[in-house]
Amino acid sequence: MPERHPNTSLARLLKEAQYTQGAFARAVNLVGTESGAPTGYQQPAVSNWLAGTEPRPETQAAILEALTRRLRRLVTHSEAGFPPPLDQPTGPTGTVEALIELGRQDMDPSRRSVLGGSLFAVALTIPGWQDVLARAESIQRGRTIRIGMTEVANVIAMTEELSSIDDRHGGRAARPMAASYLVNTVGPYLRAEAPEAVRQAMMSAASDLCYLTGYMAVDEGLHGLAQRYYVKALELAGIAEDHLTYCTTLRGMSVQAVDLGHGKRAMQLADAAAAASPAAGPRMRAFLAGQQAHAAAQTGNVAGAHRLISEAERAMDQAESESKAFGSYDPSSLHYHISQVRYELGDLTGAVESLELSDKLRHGVYRRTRVRYGSLLAEWQLQAGMFERAWSTWHGVLDDYPLVQSGRADAKIRNMMGLLTSHPTNSDARDLYERARSLAPSRLAA
Repeated sequence: MPERHPNTSLARLLKEAQYTQGAFARAVNLVGTESGAPTGYQQPAVSNWLAGTEPRPETQAAILEALTRRLRRLVTHSEAGFPPPLDQPTGPTGTVEALIELGRQDMDPSRRSVLGGSLFAVALTIPGWQDVLARAESIQRGRTIRIGMTEVANVIAMTEELSSIDDRHGGRAARPMAASYLVNTVGPYLRAEAPEAVRQAMMSAASDLCYLTGYMAVDEGLHGLAQRYYVKALELAGIAEDHLTYCTTLRGMSVQAVDLGHGKRAMQLADAAAAASPAAGPRMRAFLAGQQAHAAAQTGNVAGAHRLISEAERAMDQAESESKAFGSYDPSSLHYHISQVRYELGDLTGAVESLELSDKLRHGVYRRTRVRYGSLLAEWQLQAGMFERAWSTWHGVLDDYPLVQSGRADAKIRNMMGLLTSHPTNSDARDLYERARSLAPSRLAA
């Protein structure tokens, strides 16, 4: 049996963070709960870690994230006195190789639980635009096949099809196909010989697919995995000199952060997206400003939130006067952001009004969005005492719910059922509860 040595590095970090052992155990449990793997550590467990007992890999990840959040800087394995994880690369790897390895792990059922348990990292290092441009030299191109714009068009078409499946049926339905396509088709394309214009176009198409795959991982609640896909999307967008996908990905990362309650980080990411797109057109500017406004409101920046949402409204007016665009940021999306700003700033009635308008303006193909935002609207209606409207909204949600494979949608329906138990004497609430319970019992029991 190997001799244990006190973990003085971890003890030093706990002292720096001003954590008692009991408080630290609770912080680690909180991170575990957020990742979907709740733990029940107490003070004796922390004492054992300090004495030299090595925590499980997933517990080490939770420990590092808890310390990172407390200290507001990245805490590494070595700094905390832990060995590097076994699956951590020991040397520099190219963006393409790392992406293929990520996709392979995602496809492997034996690895999926490890990837799914990875945590949202507040202090994730985001590659800057100039940094990702420099990574072009690290791309290792193969010599076995040659590609042209036909292959690029194929990747773009497949990404659009996967996005359509995601909109209609949720990320759980489409992401396994996306991971397989990344590994088996896009990976070889990225390594192939090609003229420079084709190579850049393929990198851009692959970046867009990586962003979509990360977005679908968010929909499943796999937040650490989503961040890994997002970072690959940023790197590929930089190599392709694709500002649009780079900015869209940063904004997606901001949406992920704000939905998890990390308002400050969401604001940083939204600001980075805006800064990286200085020549954005009006629709893109509305797209970015709406997210900045939501993050500002969550951090309590009232003036900033009002200024940014007004900027988004002006930009949307200009964009709509120039062209009616379907499938991008539209008036429904803008009114969703207005509703979030109003809610964060305490205007519940105004938030309900804006989210109802968003629902009316939303295109019918976005079934998963109808389930999520319809659920949110019903929650707000219930909170505002609009009981009959809440029951009606939830029944509309349940019309779509069985057709959607989405972790976020499942969470919304479970939350609905919890809220309904607070109204045991209301027959409409009981009927709604029974209807929900009968639809997808295996999914709602999780």
